[in-house]
Amino acid sequence: MSKFYDLAPLDRTGKPFPFKQLEGKVVLIVNVASKCGFTPQYEELQELYKRYHDKGFEIIGFPCNQFGHQESGTDEEIGQFCKLNYGVTFPVMKKVHVNGDNADPVYEYLKNEKAGMLGFKGIKWNFEKFLIDKHGNVYERYSSLTKPANLDAKVQKLLGA
Repeated sequence: MSKFYDLAPLDRTGKPFPFKQLEGKVVLIVNVASKCGFTPQYEELQELYKRYHDKGFEIIGFPCNQFGHQESGTDEEIGQFCKLNYGVTFPVMKKVHVNGDNADPVYEYLKNEKAGMLGFKGIKWNFEKFLIDKHGNVYERYSSLTKPANLDAKVQKLLGA
């Protein structure tokens, strides 16, 4: 079994969110921010989530303030922003670090499993994406420039749709 399912980050309220509950699902993990040029990707993320959630697809957002201080709000403010501005219904976790000594274990795992361009392991900016298959394996990693709508065919393939 994948170590992915051993992870249990904290949700927005500070309660553990065990990834064990994601077994058998296709998962997209995204580091998000409310005041970023890529913030409108929330809309496409939500569309992808609505389209495939009932087929076994999950999206998990991890707010991060490490890039240009573009996620300075509290966990509650971030959740309200996502819901009010983009109708987000997928889980948005507690704000985390994705790089450095205090990086969340989820991001340590993801970065070690799938390096970025030229072998770079760090997260370069907000809205980098990791697509996880039904077995907890990191299938692909995408830069911030990759629009969520461009992942539609990959999600379908992994779902077996």
